[in-house]
Order: sequence, then structure tokens, then C-alpha cells
Amino acid sequence: MRRIIFSAMLICISFSSHAQKVLGFTDGNAATQLKWESVFDSLVAAPNLDTYMKFLSSRPHHVGSVQGKANAEYMVGLMNKWGWDARIEEFQVLFPTPKTRLLELQGAKPFRAKLEEPALKEDPTTGQKSEQLPSYNAFSADGDVTSELVFVNRGVPADYEELDRRGISVKGKIVLAKYGGSWRGIKPKVAAEHGAIGCLIYSDPADDGYGEGDVYPKGAFRPGDGVQRGSVMDMPVYPGDPLTPMVGADKNAKRLDRSEATTIMKIPVLPISYNDALPLLQSLEGPVAPASWRGGLPITYHIGPSLSKVHLQLAFNWDIKPLYDVIGVMKGSEYPDEWVIRGNHHDGWVNGASDPLSGMVAELEEARVIGEMAKQGFRPKRTLVYCAWDGEEPSLLGSTEWVEEHQEELNRKAVAYINSDGNERGFIGAEGSHTLEPFFNEITSLVKDPQTGVTIKERRYARTIMDADRSSRQKMYGNSNIKLSALGAGSDYSPFLQYLGISSMNLGFGGEGEGGDYHSIYDSYEHFKRFKDPGYAYGAALSKTAGRVMLRLSNADIIPMDFTSFSSTVNDYASEVKTLADQMRADAEMDRKIMKDNLYGLAADPTKKISAIPYKGDVPFLDFSPLDNALAALRSKADEYKLYQGKAMQLEPAKRIQLNSILYKLERSLTSPEGLPRRKWYRHQIYAPGFYTGYGVKTLPMIREGIEERKWVEAQTGIARVSESIRAYTAKLDEAVSLLK
Repeated sequence: MRRIIFSAMLICISFSSHAQKVLGFTDGNAATQLKWESVFDSLVAAPNLDTYMKFLSSRPHHVGSVQGKANAEYMVGLMNKWGWDARIEEFQVLFPTPKTRLLELQGAKPFRAKLEEPALKEDPTTGQKSEQLPSYNAFSADGDVTSELVFVNRGVPADYEELDRRGISVKGKIVLAKYGGSWRGIKPKVAAEHGAIGCLIYSDPADDGYGEGDVYPKGAFRPGDGVQRGSVMDMPVYPGDPLTPMVGADKNAKRLDRSEATTIMKIPVLPISYNDALPLLQSLEGPVAPASWRGGLPITYHIGPSLSKVHLQLAFNWDIKPLYDVIGVMKGSEYPDEWVIRGNHHDGWVNGASDPLSGMVAELEEARVIGEMAKQGFRPKRTLVYCAWDGEEPSLLGSTEWVEEHQEELNRKAVAYINSDGNERGFIGAEGSHTLEPFFNEITSLVKDPQTGVTIKERRYARTIMDADRSSRQKMYGNSNIKLSALGAGSDYSPFLQYLGISSMNLGFGGEGEGGDYHSIYDSYEHFKRFKDPGYAYGAALSKTAGRVMLRLSNADIIPMDFTSFSSTVNDYASEVKTLADQMRADAEMDRKIMKDNLYGLAADPTKKISAIPYKGDVPFLDFSPLDNALAALRSKADEYKLYQGKAMQLEPAKRIQLNSILYKLERSLTSPEGLPRRKWYRHQIYAPGFYTGYGVKTLPMIREGIEERKWVEAQTGIARVSESIRAYTAKLDEAVSLLK
């Protein structure tokens, strides 16, 4: 019966779609492609996502857990049933779990932190206590420390400058930081650099608790005893197994001694709830915190230090645990050695319904539908590789080890990597390699938003306009193009893009399913069904969006990359770093004048005893001419490729294969074997996570961070290195142009 329905559908669609153009396809192949995409849409079934979710989130499934392995075996079984060649690829990695956690306030008002998330009768899985990881920060140091407490706001470098102005030191102290403002691992890293001996991180109710809405189970937000688990490994240096940098952590891998692993945190770190944080904050003396530091608790926020001391004791089991990566392959019919790779992680800190399974179930549905289409005669021209990564939460373990293990083969074969993670109601979000921007915009014009019926591109445009200030709206109005954000870190695209230079994208919906369940026992099936994506309408929308990306990249006659958008974007990045240097120079000159005339001292409140911002020295003029020249050459060559691009479809088959090989390997030219300063693993010269932001991206990172950190020689060297990468990129693009002429 289904075969008849599908055949009829293909016949009906052929009349309406035959003339439609599709980037990268001949007219005839475009019509066939659109037919299959319509079949794909018709087969996506939201109830299937619920079926997958019920099983995958039924029990805690962290690294090394019984359910983690069961989930991997479940997905392999499904994919093989659907017609994929699926297997589990296992790695052995360091994964610490807590054996001792103690936090207590000493002195006149002693207090011992509960460090416990209570089960809720309304949510059955919250009571699976024997299987849950307790609240902790993975890759914290062991430690037993006692000292006064200092509140450091978000715990980023700028907060320590504010402490310095008030004459408050954290040397030898334990610091208390709020979640937010940076990736969590930056907080203990910066604290240790300033001499702190321990770090506590709490979730303030102003951020994701009762300050945002009703708390769980009445509402979606974090209850008073909810805690955000998470890794504090120094991933801006390198992700993956800390004992096997740059090589896959298989059972025979040569491992560093743990004392040699530079990414393990140097001080003990513990996450706590806002209920446990409240007595600690109440113990603080010293000045009142600046307005921007204050949270939502019913107290006056002080900086400290405290009169009473805090005792923090942590010890961990430093075990080697197995990882279970699921790898499903559908071999390409024409170009089997060109791979289009899709991934989402399957491990969670506890039951992990929202993070990561909301994205994982969408990917599984894509795989099921493609398997159904294969039964109807569909075959991808390029090989499709569908992956479910283990160990993403502790430090991108599964994806990084797989990429490091297969790096030579991936360098030869990988066309692109498409990632997703958590997914919920709202608006399409997209980050990625800017060569894919026009291609992605074409796809967003075809997928319908489940709530409004307009395209996801139209809905995203509406949100962009309404979020902009009035002056920006004037400039943006009428331009519905979705600008891809640059990729930093925080999910499994990182080893593909930033280590190997494989063109990548990260996709997901969000903005209307917010809550306070992140990395807690309350990230559950019950919470997700009530507050994140009831009915899985946006899970299905993600399947249709990412599925189209995969189908088009696998079947395109010519890889649909656009180099004018890439050139324009990198020119914007160059303008930003020049403006940054100029603004710092102007600020430095103004600071010098203010100090000379003692304006800060005369304007300050003498009772507050806050010193002026110290003069940091002059800002030299950097020579940006090598970068300007490299970008001018790139812009010219990108325009030339666009001019001749129409001839690509006329190439004979052998030259078409040659052209595609150049196109999908172009991004590799933007990597440098030297990597970035202090972190050789990060090779990409255009995109990297910031050394002091963690997840947050730094574009032209060596130049930008050299300027921000006032390392002028490094910034100038960065200009030379980025320029060299762009020239190499332009030379490879010239090879593509030569084929077309």
C-alpha cells in the first residue's frame, strides 16, 4: 500500500517542482531532489520521536552507565533495522565521578550544604537515586581546603579587575561565582590564576529560577535545590580525553600520567543550588556588590571576604570508562569516498531529555525516514554517516576521540559535518561555515514553522527584527537572509571544524521552551513534554531542516558553497579587530588624561575607597596590510568563482569530481599546524572558542585575543598567520576557477 502512495506522490509533485532551481543541482536533478524531499517530509512522524525519547530518557545515561550502553545498543538496533550499516565504536577515556563531597560554613552560624536534589512525586525519574550522578563538576581537582569566602560575580577576568579596584584579593580564599556570563570552566580557571584555593558555582534564581517564572514542578524553572552539573575541564586548551591529546583513546593508546594532563582543573570546584548558596552569601562582609553583580535572592549582596571560614572537601574516582559511539553508514551510489556526516550526542548528566535527547530523537527520525526512502529506490550519491556520540557532556569525548582516531581518512573524505544538540519550541538557530550560508537560506525557505504556518526563515526574520533596537531595524528591515553565527565550542562540531577544518554547521530550534532544568535531575521526560516541545512539532521541524541539509549535500552535482559570503564575513571580522585596536588606543589615551588630571579621584565618593582603573599602557599601531591584501585577493577570486560558477554543471564527470574535491577541502586551508598560542589543538585560524570565554567564539582568534590581552607581538604574528591561511585558501579557490574557465 505504501509503495503505491509514494509513487503517486512523486507523479503529482513533478508538475509543480520541475522548474524550480536548487543550488548545486542541474535542473533535471533538482526536480528529482525536490520530489524526494517532499517524500521525506511526508514520512516524518512526530509520535516516533516520543517513542525514542521514552526509552532513551527512561534511566540516567551518563558515561560508563548501564543505560548509556543500552541506549547505544538500542540505536544500533534501530538503524540496522532501517537499512543502515550501524555499529558501536568504543573508546576508553578518563571520567572522574565523586566519592567525597563536603561543604560547610564554620563560625557563629554553622551550616552544612545539602548537596542533594529532592525527588518529586510528579516526576517519576527524579527518584532514580541509585543510578544518578550526584551534583558535581567533572575534572575538578581533589582537595580539602578551608578559608574565607569571596563573591566574584560571574568569575570572569573583568570581575577580578573590579575586585582589584576595591583592594579585595582572592589569594588563599575560596570564591563563590554565579553561573552565566561565561562557560563554567572559565570560573575556576581564572580563580586559580588569581590565587584562589577553591571555587563554588551556584545558579542564581534571577537567571533560571523563580526570578524567571514558576519553579518546577509548577513551572519550568529551577527549584531552590536544583543544581547544574557540568565539566570544568579546560576545553579551550583541548577537548576530548585529557590523557590522549590528538590521538584516539582506543584500548592501546599511549596515555599521559594524570599529573601531566594540562586540562584538568588545578583547584577543587563544586556546583551548588541557590538554597545552599544563600547562607554562604549571608556570611559575607565587606562592600556591597555593584548593582550588576546582584542576583535574585532576598538579601543584600556583599563581596566579602567572610568572617567565618568555609570548608570544602572533594575527592574523585579517577576511572577509565568505556564510550559507546554509534556510527551508521549508508554508502553512496556514485561517490562512496565522499562523506556527509551528521551527529548529536546521546549521553546526559542524568536523564537528559532536553539535553541532548531532544536533538538525538530528531536525528533518529531522519535516519528512519532515509531508510524508508531507500526501500522506495532512493540512494544518496555520497555516503551518509549518521552518528550518536557518547561523552559529549564531560568534554566532547566521543566525537573528539572518533575524529582523532580517523583524522587521516576524514581529511580525505569528509565533505561536511552537521550537528545538533538540544532542541525546543521557537526559532531556527544556525551557526557554521559561512560558505554554506546561501545554501542554508534556500532550505529555510522550504520548511514550515509548526506554530504559524509561515516558513522558518520568515519566522526567524520576524524575531530578528523585533529583537533589534529601532535604529538597527531601519537597516535590517526587508533583508530576511539568515546570517550564520560563527562556531565557538560547546558541542560536537568542534573537532570537525576547529581541529580538522571540515565545513560544519550546528542547527536547532529554541527561544520558547526555556526552563531551569539544565544539567539537573529535572531534565526529564515529564519536564520536556510539558515545557519544551509538547507534541515534538519542533523535533519534526528539525528533522525536516537537517534532513534536507543532509540530502542536498549528499546528492548535489556541485557542492553548494558560496565564497562571496565567506569573503564578506571575514572582511567584517577584520574590520572588527581593527576597530577594537583603535578603540583600545582611544580609551588608553583618555585613561591617561583622566589620571593626569586626577578626575577620577575628584569625582569619586571618598568613603567608598574604589581606586581608578589603572593605566595599562599605550596601544601600538599594528600593521594590518598583509591581512588587507590577502582579503582583497580573496574577494576578487570569490567574485571570479561566482562569475564562472554556472559552467560547473557543464564539466565532464572527471572534472566535476575534481572540482568537488577542491571545494569541500577548501576549509582545510584555514587551519595551521602550529595551532593557536597556548593551545595547539585548535588549528582553525578564523574560528575558535575564546581562551577566557569557553563556549563563546572568537573570530580571527589569534589577532583578536592578542589585542584584548595586550600581547602585541602575538597579535602582529596572528595577522601574518591569518593572512597566510587566507592566501592558501585563495590559491585553492583559484584552482577551482581554473577548472571552470
